[in-house]
Amino acid sequence: MNREIESSKPPVSQARCATAIAPPTVGNVAVGFDMLGHALQGQGDRVTITRTDRGCIRITAISGAVTSLPTNPQSNTAGLALLTLLQACPQGTGFDIEIEKGIALGSGMGGSAASAAAAVMAANATLETPLDFGLLYHAAKQGESAASGSAHGDNVAPALLGGLVIAPTEGIPIRVPVPTWLHAAVVRPHLQLNTRESRAVLQAPYELATFVHQSEHLALLLAGCYTSDASLIRRGLRDVLVEPRRAQLIPGFARVQQAAMDSKALGASISGAGPSVFGWFESREAAQSAAAAMQHAFHDAGLGSDPLVSEVNAPGTQVIA
Repeated sequence: MNREIESSKPPVSQARCATAIAPPTVGNVAVGFDMLGHALQGQGDRVTITRTDRGCIRITAISGAVTSLPTNPQSNTAGLALLTLLQACPQGTGFDIEIEKGIALGSGMGGSAASAAAAVMAANATLETPLDFGLLYHAAKQGESAASGSAHGDNVAPALLGGLVIAPTEGIPIRVPVPTWLHAAVVRPHLQLNTRESRAVLQAPYELATFVHQSEHLALLLAGCYTSDASLIRRGLRDVLVEPRRAQLIPGFARVQQAAMDSKALGASISGAGPSVFGWFESREAAQSAAAAMQHAFHDAGLGSDPLVSEVNAPGTQVIA
C-alpha cells in the first residue's frame, strides 16, 4: 500500500465519538470523466459519528448550508456509506450520524461525496480495530451512488486522500504528483444543477475518434503533472467529450471559460457535473485574478457567484476530534 494512503488513516482509537471534515473537490478535471479529481481548500462537510451497540444507522441531525437532506440512511450519502461499512464491522455495531453541510448540493464541488468521505473516516476512528483504506473507499463510493446514481470515485477519492487522484473502477486510488505552483480557481454560480440531470445529456453514443482525442488529452495532462511541465498540462486540459454536451446547462459558460483563458489559465472547464467552472493556473495570483474575471462573466449572464482559489495539492479528509 502506498505511503499516501497509509498516512490518510486515522490513528487507532477506541473513542465512541469522532468528527471528520471532508473538503470540496473538482471531479473529472475536464479529461478524466468519473476517474480523475482533486481536492480544494475551502469550506467542507463536517460529520460527527457516535458508535453505538444498536446495530443500525441513524441520522440524528442535519445542519449547515443544506438541511433538507433525506434522513433515511439508504437515501443519504453518509448513511448509505455507513450501511456499507457495517458489513465489515463487528456484529451489533451501529452509528449515529450528525451532518453539518458546508458544500452546497448540485454545485459541482463534490458535496455528496464529501459527506460520505467524512462519515467513513469518522466512523473508522471510533472502531477498536480500524478498517483498511480499500474498505473505506468502497463504502464511500457506495454512499456517493445515493446522490448520483453510480458508485464513481472521482470526487470520493480526492476527498479522502487530498491532491490529484486517479480513481480506477477496481482497486485503490492513486495520487498523482502535481507541481507546487499549480493552483485552481473555481467559481460557483448561484444555480443548482442535479447530477442525474447532468449525466442524462451524456447518454447518446460518441464517435470513437472523440474517445481517442480525449485519451490523448488525459495522457498529456498526467505527463505534465508528473514532470511539472506547464506546456503539457496546457495541451491536455481540454475536454472534447463531456463539456460540449453539458455546457448548454450552464448559463454564460462560454464567457466564463473564456474569461479564465484570457486570465492565462492552462485550461478551464466544468467542475464535476456543474454548474461550477474551474481553471488551472501557474500561480495563486493568476488564479485569484481569474476568479474575479470569471465572476464578472457570470454576472453578465445574470448569475451571482462565489469564488474559491486553492492549490491543487490540497489536503483530504481530516479527523479533527
